[in-house]
Amino acid sequence: MEKLAENILSWCKNLEPAAVQQADNLSKHPCLVGNVCLMPDAHCGYGMPIGGVAALDNAISPNMVGVDIGCGMLAVQTGLTALPRENVQRIVDKIYERIPLGFDHHEEAQENPIFLDLPRWNKTEVCKREFFSAQKQLGTLGGGNHFIEVQSGSDGHIWFMIHSGSRNLGKQVAEYYNNKAVKLCTMFKQNALVKQDLAFLPIGTREAGDYINEMKLCLDFAFENRKAIASAIKKIFKEEIPSVEFVREINIHHNYAAVEEHFGRKVWVHRKGATLARENTTGIIPGSQGTSSYIVQGLGNEISLQSCSHGAGRCMSRSKAVRDLDLAHEQEILNKQGIVHRMNEQALLDEAPSAYKDIDEVMENQKDLVKILVKLTPLGVVKALNERKHW
Repeated sequence: MEKLAENILSWCKNLEPAAVQQADNLSKHPCLVGNVCLMPDAHCGYGMPIGGVAALDNAISPNMVGVDIGCGMLAVQTGLTALPRENVQRIVDKIYERIPLGFDHHEEAQENPIFLDLPRWNKTEVCKREFFSAQKQLGTLGGGNHFIEVQSGSDGHIWFMIHSGSRNLGKQVAEYYNNKAVKLCTMFKQNALVKQDLAFLPIGTREAGDYINEMKLCLDFAFENRKAIASAIKKIFKEEIPSVEFVREINIHHNYAAVEEHFGRKVWVHRKGATLARENTTGIIPGSQGTSSYIVQGLGNEISLQSCSHGAGRCMSRSKAVRDLDLAHEQEILNKQGIVHRMNEQALLDEAPSAYKDIDEVMENQKDLVKILVKLTPLGVVKALNERKHW
């Protein structure tokens, strides 16, 4: 850990200047309590660095949660101890066929207990508006860095892992309430925060209460979204290996805000691309496609607000990756490891292995935050498509 400034702590080596500037802006936030904490995968985001953790006193900031509210990871340990490549290939092919990717969604509304609590949806403004479209988005992966992987664990088991969030629902909530925060901060002459994309909602105001209600609904939706995807993948596994059993399931968020006790009082901890690492808490830290992922146990380090990284973190922008990386070289990285994949065109290089930081270096830099329980090696990867089709 390195102290970048009086109240900025960084576990990230060689942090990009833009992220340093964002951290500096955040360190001067009038509601900040304690330090700005930058996880080892930190990089420039919107307002607040992705991989950033910060506590606010009586305030909540939509941009410090992120656009994809409730984005997170789900990992399933199977009872299998081996999986032939031909099975991996068929599983990957079926996932591409059956799980909507990118901006695609289901043609029919999906059934889920979360949709039965109509009073909860009706007391919100954005989620109520998005209720019917949300029913078709449940069980869909999304775009960007979202993925599904089949993996071999150091514990001798086959696993699969899902990275997805609240889809368009969370995006709509985030943008709507950030606009509310901008208006409030402008009214009270907090123009610097507005310019820095760090506007906030004071706890106790109607706007903050409404955002918290909608954020929590998005978190639950994201949790159920990952479960629905996992259910579809379990059916595919059963078709391939009828005797398969599913031993363990872990489902966590890494874009959220929650009330926690730090510094001897209750504060709103914002984790934007960061994972809870409370003592004995089980977490998931994925790498990029072609690199290892990890199941970890939190060490409860209070200096980091009991947090750790949410992944490897980008080392180059999407546009730069597509422009500068060599497709054949990136394919070779995956092919040499025997990984089943579909990275077969230049446009997909935004998610190439070389676009991300070294996950092993990231793990080394947070040995005081988490303990590794299981190392997961990729066997097959499904990456979301990024072209826009429809909502």
